[in-house]
Amino acid sequence: MSRVFLTVLDAVGAGEAADAAEYGDAGSNTLGHVIAACHPELPNMAGMGLGNIKTTGYRWDGPVAGAWGRARELSKGKDTTSGHWEIAGVRVTQAFPVFPDGFPRSFMEAYEKAIGYKCIGNKPASGTAIIEELGEAHLRDHTPIVYTSGDSVFQIACHEELFPPEKLYEFCRIAREMLQGELGVGRVIARPFVGQPGSFKRTGNRRDFSMPPCGRTLPQAVMEAGLESIGVGKIEDIFAHEGLTKIDHAAGNPACMDALIRFMKTDFDGLCFTNLVDTDSVYGHRNDPKGFAVALEEFDVRLKEMKGLLHPGDLMIITADHGCDPCDISTDHTRENIPILAWTPGMTKSVDLGMRNTFADIAATCAEWLGLPERFDAVSFADALR
Repeated sequence: MSRVFLTVLDAVGAGEAADAAEYGDAGSNTLGHVIAACHPELPNMAGMGLGNIKTTGYRWDGPVAGAWGRARELSKGKDTTSGHWEIAGVRVTQAFPVFPDGFPRSFMEAYEKAIGYKCIGNKPASGTAIIEELGEAHLRDHTPIVYTSGDSVFQIACHEELFPPEKLYEFCRIAREMLQGELGVGRVIARPFVGQPGSFKRTGNRRDFSMPPCGRTLPQAVMEAGLESIGVGKIEDIFAHEGLTKIDHAAGNPACMDALIRFMKTDFDGLCFTNLVDTDSVYGHRNDPKGFAVALEEFDVRLKEMKGLLHPGDLMIITADHGCDPCDISTDHTRENIPILAWTPGMTKSVDLGMRNTFADIAATCAEWLGLPERFDAVSFADALR
């Protein structure tokens, strides 16, 4: 029996990519800046090699048993979709479109006609800021709030008492069908909230409606081989519900870690692919390095339990999908290399994986570990772990 547990710490980048300046992200270093500013205690990740990744600046004098390194992104973009797809073996060769001036008026008019409601907003904004700005008008006039960001997203915010989540999801499905071609954003995102003016709060009923992957992914290869392909958190949304045999759409890091641990306590052959989103959505986008550091510490505490649940022959990989430097003046994602930490029971050596040429080396490694032939035009580092 072989199990692979692939966990993405959302937005936990490990230093600016070589082309970061092209994205306006020169000098970005999510992990390094958070560690320098807040000094989180991360002994379990450090024991796997976190401090050996020089860009993190994490000081650790204890023993290291694990493999560590970084990977560069070949895909165009710096978003959740392109990052996760490349981790799963699919590169995005043409960046998803972004809309710094909002969506075209002609599209918005057609969309409003399709859903039967006028919309407000239609501009780049922070999700928490825009519901504070427009939430009262939304409640008064029954007008869904549409906004975007530096990423390729069409986001719709609605108060749950006015438009229940299922109605908001309907609005999103309509948008997903309409946003194709030149308007084909990577994700349409439902952003439900509750509360009253001055105290609005987003809920855990977020849903992402992604473009289908533009190639064959690791989860699809695992599923087609007759193995379990499990998605935890928003993995099912990122991959448009393709290639998964089981899902747990838990919301927030504590619930996602609980779900991951439940799967670790079961017997199966295959892949468990988890996204832990809070470092991105709750702290990175809100420029909150202290909260970001606490989220890392909370994961590190649970990591000790997770490692104890691995069976001989299992593999654990911890990585990220992009950066979202909370010490930056921007609230957008940042174009960064990603960290890689890997460990299998019985591993006692420290292995330098170096700088991998593509995120897809992770997919190649997972596939080889599970006995699958796919390598996704990438290079596996499975042999270095044995």
